[in-house]
Amino acid sequence: MTSQLHITNGDLLTKRLNSVNLKGEMITWREMLCEGQTLTAVGSESFWKARFEFLNKTYKVSKSRFIEQTLKEYRSLCNHKQQDQIILWFDYDLFCQINMLAVISWLKTYRRHAEISLVSSGNIKEGELPKSLSDLDNKELLSIYSSRKILSQDDIEYADYIWQLYCSNNPIRLENIKDYKNYQFDNLSSAIAAHLKRFPSIRNGLNEVENQVLKVALEQHPDSKKELLSLILKNQSVYGFGDTQYERIITKLKPLFSTVSPVKLSTSGLGIMKGKTSYYSTIQENDEYLGGALKYSFLYNSSTDRILKL
Repeated sequence: MTSQLHITNGDLLTKRLNSVNLKGEMITWREMLCEGQTLTAVGSESFWKARFEFLNKTYKVSKSRFIEQTLKEYRSLCNHKQQDQIILWFDYDLFCQINMLAVISWLKTYRRHAEISLVSSGNIKEGELPKSLSDLDNKELLSIYSSRKILSQDDIEYADYIWQLYCSNNPIRLENIKDYKNYQFDNLSSAIAAHLKRFPSIRNGLNEVENQVLKVALEQHPDSKKELLSLILKNQSVYGFGDTQYERIITKLKPLFSTVSPVKLSTSGLGIMKGKTSYYSTIQENDEYLGGALKYSFLYNSSTDRILKL
């Protein structure tokens, strides 16, 4: 008889799947590997050390919380050694796709015997995003579960390869991911393209996410920081970030607002939005990582969709 292990993208989805009564056991992957430094050896002591240092410094995550929320669940994953079918439940967005790559890389090393399959709520289409997994009703969840894709060894090797590139100190090779069409990761190319746009732009030193925050503030005239946050979350497309991440971004951009009640850009904020000046030297941090690359050692050229090394 086959036995199953489901690995989900978060507690909300785990709760939803438990209500559907799927057979097998559940593990929740509680990480946000799209932010901060990542190392290729997922699950190693150095990997978790780097992750805790980032989460502690950036989001004030205590050691006890990190152990309880993340490491405890990871150790539970390590202890699930017998299942011969592993089903991955990860959404289409950047947040989930990077976590998915890391999990597949780990499975490639430690669960070679298992059949690995991927559940997807749909493909990103021009101007249209699929529903997130946790927003699907029970019937829809069961439907996409029954039509899940079984990953071949080539698929697994490819995902591990992209993870290695994501963790490398040079993101430029990720530009060519769109050239690989023969793998079963329909939304990975869009997620990686969004990742590359997180490097500071040549135009004004802010990346796509930071520019989007200013654009929402300028065009939608929110009455408060809370409304600004709500509008950003609705307009973030493929990133999949949470309010905690956007709170951090808004804080970094604080000098570019003259007031947040109502939300208005300062004179310098307006100048940066128009590309008249650059915010690079002000916002630059020498130890901020995106994957394995230092964020401010590269620039993104939006006119060519290319990365340049400084």
